Amino acid sequence: MTSYIAIVHKEPGSDYGVSFPDFPGCVTAGRDLDDARAMAQEALEAHTDFMRKEGQELPEPSSLEDAVKDSLPEGLFATMVVSLDGERSKALRVNITIPARDLARIDRYAASRGLTRSAFMVQAARKAIHQA
Repeated sequence: MTSYIAIVHKEPGSDYGVSFPDFPGCVTAGRDLDDARAMAQEALEAHTDFMRKEGQELPEPSSLEDAVKDSLPEGLFATMVVSLDGERSKALRVNITIPARDLARIDRYAASRGLTRSAFMVQAARKAIHQA
């Protein structure tokens, strides 16, 4: 399993921002640290999937020392390690039963955060599993 350093930063009145020194342009944010971690995982997977499809090789992970010494962003908050599982799991279509009222609430909530229903459901499940 390959792991990359993520830099977490927060400025007053903003969400927690996440960037990856090894992947310039791969950035995301989350409302809280749990959300930022989940979004970082999703962003890194999407970014590396795109690189692979374009025939680009992934860089060797930087050490923590190198990642933070090269460019500490203004408002540095923390660092985290985000792992790639080697091969990303293939997305599968599943059928589940949800009361119509709950599904409507899920769709409104997901849309208000710029997520698809599926992305929200996966994030919610990961967060619940992580907290268990």
